Amino acid sequence: MIRLGAIAAILLALGGFFAWWMTQGNSDANAPFLGYVEGETLYIGPNEGERLAAVFVSAGSVVKAGDPLFTMATPLLDRSRAEAAARIGQLEAQVQNLEAATSRPEQVAVLQAALERAEASLTFSRNDYQRQRTLYQKGDVAKAALDRAEMALKRDEAAVKEARRQVEAARIPGRSQEIEAAQAALNQARAQLQAIDIRVARQSVHAPAAGAVQDVFFRPGEVVNAGQPVIALLPPGNRKVRFYVPEPRLAQLRLGARVRVTCDGCSDDLYGRISFIASRQEYTPPVIFSDVERAKLVFKAEARLEGKARELPLGMPVSVTPLPENAEASK
Repeated sequence: MIRLGAIAAILLALGGFFAWWMTQGNSDANAPFLGYVEGETLYIGPNEGERLAAVFVSAGSVVKAGDPLFTMATPLLDRSRAEAAARIGQLEAQVQNLEAATSRPEQVAVLQAALERAEASLTFSRNDYQRQRTLYQKGDVAKAALDRAEMALKRDEAAVKEARRQVEAARIPGRSQEIEAAQAALNQARAQLQAIDIRVARQSVHAPAAGAVQDVFFRPGEVVNAGQPVIALLPPGNRKVRFYVPEPRLAQLRLGARVRVTCDGCSDDLYGRISFIASRQEYTPPVIFSDVERAKLVFKAEARLEGKARELPLGMPVSVTPLPENAEASK
């Protein structure tokens, strides 16, 4: 009887151990994965180095896409823009001067009046020459008088030719090559002005997406180099959970699958979708505060947070549980 009792006690103990082992195994198979909340922060800086003129947000501010974040001083760009604008005005006047055949009507009118005066003088000189020639042939005047009349006639003929050519020159437009060169220079100056305007506009930086300002690294009056971050912005869609999966349970995950996220003091309706699964094993990092988990070789995975889960603070320790496909479809 004693032997039978001992055997029964041993069997009972073995049964209890087997039941505990099965329960512990099922518990490990369904245990949540440990992880923490991370964010992909946008570090926003100026395109060109200058002195910071103004900052319109502070750490903790929530902004919408397109809201102003900060602006840089633009003294050198403003001076370059004024110079480019003056250059455009000069080139526009030059092109108009070359293109217009009668761009100076007053000047042409003066030259036309001078031509008419020269023609009148020529008519008088021609008549006087004919008269002096007739008198000379009759012997009424000396040869010197005829010579003076002939010289006056030739002088007035030359004056008429000169005045006529001046009027024609004033009405001739510039040569096509000169006009094309001046127009090309004008287009180049306009392009330079547009480039300067773009550079000035870029010195006023706006939010590329909606999100929360995590930090402000500079204050007005400080000099910021090109590309150096002034604002750290975290869009809600850039929040994610990073967690670690043991190799035996890796088959439970698939990209795009929905997971439940739980944490101390959080609501029960927090979810995300798996967006990354590592292809190589690694040791659980020290940030996972569990003596059991830290000794395991695991695969890193990430899930993009959805809905209210995007409000979880960065660094928050969380637990991640994969949802069954039928439960996922019902959500």
